[in-house]
Amino acid sequence: MKKILIAAVCVMGLFYLFKGKKPEVKNFPNANHAVVAFGDSLTAGYGVPAGASYPDVLAQKISRPVVNLGLSGDTAANAPTRLPQVLAQRPYMVLIEFGANDRIRQLSRTAAVNAVAHIVDEVQAAGAIAVIVDTGGPGMGEYTKAYKHLAREKGALFVPGIIKGIFYRPSLKSDQVHPNAAGYAKIANKVHKVIKDYL
Repeated sequence: MKKILIAAVCVMGLFYLFKGKKPEVKNFPNANHAVVAFGDSLTAGYGVPAGASYPDVLAQKISRPVVNLGLSGDTAANAPTRLPQVLAQRPYMVLIEFGANDRIRQLSRTAAVNAVAHIVDEVQAAGAIAVIVDTGGPGMGEYTKAYKHLAREKGALFVPGIIKGIFYRPSLKSDQVHPNAAGYAKIANKVHKVIKDYL
């Protein structure tokens, strides 16, 4: 009985030791400065006036500019063609948010995940921190699993389900799909919670 009790105490001690430990993140820290938000309409801020997108709100929270390279309608499959714009910023950190349009258009999920993996590789090769921002929401569960695994495998940060708690709340939406200003503020909070210790 005594041995069991000692083993239990040791396990609990290890749990609390590693519970608060930050994950190993590639390129943290680095000498660059720019934070770049790279994504589709959820990054671009579709449905709200200028200044109300999640990157705009995030910039206020972190007291530094966030370059918004969101493009409404863009897919993960197409996104690598825009990488030169991202890397031209000499980024410190890149927030990568893609996949919803691939699913809506019934494009290959495997191709989408592979494209995000390629983006992460290129961002990290440029010396920046890669952050995979998961859309979440209806029908996106397999993307979430794949992106979470990808982040762990590549030493990237992972922001889960940014539209969770928003998608089914009309008071937080500007149309059937996109958030309103209050919704984008919630997304900014979710992203900030994950990245704040790495800025």
